[in-house]
Amino acid sequence: AKLQHLSIYIPAIGEQHTYPVRITMPPVLNPQLSKVDGLAFLGLSLCRKSDEGHPDSITHQTAFDLNEVIDRKYEYLASTNDDGWLVGGGEPGPPKSYKLPAKDSAHVEIMRIGTYNPAWGGIEEKEIVDVMRSGKILIPQIEVLPTAVVANPDKPPELEIRFDMPTAVDFNDMKAPLPHNWQLRFIHNQLFKHFQNPSRFCPGAFHSTIVRKAEFRSEKHREAYFAKCAAVLQRWAIDGPKSLNNGPWDADGEPLKNPSEHNSGIYLFTDRTKVTHFFAPNFLPPYDTEDKRQIILSFLAEEWDEKTLSWKKAPEKSFSTKIMEALDCGNPIEKLMAS
Repeated sequence: AKLQHLSIYIPAIGEQHTYPVRITMPPVLNPQLSKVDGLAFLGLSLCRKSDEGHPDSITHQTAFDLNEVIDRKYEYLASTNDDGWLVGGGEPGPPKSYKLPAKDSAHVEIMRIGTYNPAWGGIEEKEIVDVMRSGKILIPQIEVLPTAVVANPDKPPELEIRFDMPTAVDFNDMKAPLPHNWQLRFIHNQLFKHFQNPSRFCPGAFHSTIVRKAEFRSEKHREAYFAKCAAVLQRWAIDGPKSLNNGPWDADGEPLKNPSEHNSGIYLFTDRTKVTHFFAPNFLPPYDTEDKRQIILSFLAEEWDEKTLSWKKAPEKSFSTKIMEALDCGNPIEKLMAS
């Protein structure tokens, strides 16, 4: 948030007054050249048709039933914004609910594109599709595990499901297990290194919004809701990370025409309600071979700093010499594959 000053003329007293105003804007790559805001993005789809939700919802995963962490009966919440529940099948509309009827739009953004207009700071849709189909971006078989349900800092807050890496990466032991949800950071960092459009950013990496403007009935109700969610997360954690798109399904929810053994990839969205393209994994397991592990660790070795709009070293246990040499190269994949 940037502190700016707003001057207002007050006719009743005939004076000009200046007030400090804190302006919050998305951490886009180049604010001066990001002309028009937009909602296009690359990410995961968590949508799932439900008898409790909108009849037109489609299914892209059955690994996690997000109805388990929402409050359709409003036992804990007093109110939300007019969208209501965005996940778990969406909002069915009357007579089941009296929020705006809408399909399930559960998703996790990995890279916000903005628009498909380069003059506005975006990228042409064809360029994105061509790059994603070219193999330049390595897409692993995505297995994820929800790590938390939180209220974000907004007032009233959004409720979000987090998909964080719960442990630091061991960059020296090539046989050490990779942290849960490593695939999201791996893809994110590749996309951020390849695409340099002004409107590029990632909102709150990495989360799925459940509902907006959540007002709880009381502090006790708030505590009870998060205790309920913690119990669900603990049960999911026992099962461990799961592959998505286990149908497998295409962008439109229809079965994939040419499925393979590994189908848990990523999607291109025009906005959260319009999924247009599916990109299957092209970087397949296992991920414990030296060549693949070096590639993975080279991209996990950095994090994007939203405050400075630059790369910083990731939290670490240790770094191998080979990975540090790869980071000094313009393209870590080319460096590691050539070694």
